[in-house]
Amino acid sequence: MGQSQAIPRLVETPQVPYTVRNESFASGVSWAAVSSGAFVTMALFWAFSALGAGVGLSSISPWSNTGPSPTSLGAGAVIWLCVIEIISCAFGGYVAGRLRSKWVEIHSDEVYFRDTAHGFLVWAVAFVVSIAFLASAASVMAGGNRNARFEGANVDASRYYVDGLFRTTQPSKVPDDSLRSEVATIFAHAIGARELSDVDKNYLADLVTAHAGVARPEAEKRVTEDFSLLQQSVDATRKAIAHSLYWLFVALLLGAFSASFAATFGGKQRDHAHLTRA
Repeated sequence: MGQSQAIPRLVETPQVPYTVRNESFASGVSWAAVSSGAFVTMALFWAFSALGAGVGLSSISPWSNTGPSPTSLGAGAVIWLCVIEIISCAFGGYVAGRLRSKWVEIHSDEVYFRDTAHGFLVWAVAFVVSIAFLASAASVMAGGNRNARFEGANVDASRYYVDGLFRTTQPSKVPDDSLRSEVATIFAHAIGARELSDVDKNYLADLVTAHAGVARPEAEKRVTEDFSLLQQSVDATRKAIAHSLYWLFVALLLGAFSASFAATFGGKQRDHAHLTRA
């Protein structure tokens, strides 16, 4: 008989368990994409804001006697604010959607939610950073101008009404700055209390009579009319501020929606992009 061939034996090796790391272990937020979209949003917003300031849409003064009325450009400013908020947030959200990581093993509904969340985060980051920047800039400017002297339109608007009380044809009776400051303080307190007390009214009438050289009835009339005008101006300013804040809230909501929707659109285009081979 011939020599038998050796049959190789199959040696069973123990199987080592291992774990496949899939996308469930990765973060659902691509902060690099969110940060990029937020910077794009802020850059476009401030660029369009500068353009709006150039055409006069931000020339709004809280005092009617120092510039345009707060409501004189209200419609144009509101429309412009909404437009630039929508455009800037839409671009930022779209950029975040296109730049985020591609999810392969994630359900389509989850992808849609994550894209929406990325767009919303773009809006939130841009809003928070902008507010922080404005607050910091405002504090620096306030500190730098603390001891500066302002003239013309920068004078406190209440000074106009205080000066109106003491208008006289006798220059020797013009009151000093300390007296004007006292009257301005009385007016400010009365504005906060929503009325001018009889004691303050009589005191102001005595001052006007002594320094303006007018009769007592004329002095009381001046006090009543000037305080009424000042109160109307302050009330108009408060209403204008409330009106502006309301529309600012609406513009911010539009921006959040635009960023979220644009992120889903950008993410969808990123997922359906096909490779082109030469």
